[in-house]
Amino acid sequence: MKNNELFLTQNSIAIDLINKYEYPYEVLPHIKDYILNIGENLSDDYILVAENAWAHKTAKIAATASITGPAIIDGGAEIRQCAFIRGGVIVGKNSVLGNSCEMKNAILFDNVQVPHFNYVGDSILGYKSHMGAGSITSNVKSDKTNVVIKGLNSNIETNLKKVGAFLGDYVEVGCNSVLNPGTIVGPNTSIYPLTSVRGVIPPNSIVKTMESIVEKRS
Repeated sequence: MKNNELFLTQNSIAIDLINKYEYPYEVLPHIKDYILNIGENLSDDYILVAENAWAHKTAKIAATASITGPAIIDGGAEIRQCAFIRGGVIVGKNSVLGNSCEMKNAILFDNVQVPHFNYVGDSILGYKSHMGAGSITSNVKSDKTNVVIKGLNSNIETNLKKVGAFLGDYVEVGCNSVLNPGTIVGPNTSIYPLTSVRGVIPPNSIVKTMESIVEKRS
């Protein structure tokens, strides 16, 4: 599934970076440099909150949050208590990175909710996607080999050891679910709680288990 099939709304300060590449995993090695390139040219509405980390004046950042750059926190975003930003992170407008959540080398589009005990690494979360409490992106295989994306018709070699998950717009991930390395979830898809997800999930789906994926009814 390509970037133009996943991220339909284009609502992200990182959209120029994303649109340079065909597939989402191709974006991952370039997030940090992109932040550094645009950071110095952001408007006066952004302030430096840590080295190479810029936050919009309307963003709300808890005093207990830890921020390591490069990072951009866009307007209206909320970084809650004890959130941990580890670098290479873009938090979109009105997005939430919640209590005790950790994020590294990842992009949240605008209006994304990552509110409770989540880990998001080497991943891209599309517009208005939501991760339930305790759900995580697993970004490294247990044998530490390069991540292979299990496609619907063929497999894709990423040539990367760290690849998390890519959620299209309006994806809902249930509580305590695990998105295994290289997972791609099409837009408007819902994933049941406690689900272990891998491979490519078609748009407009309901994932009850990996053996039970049904099409959403309008």
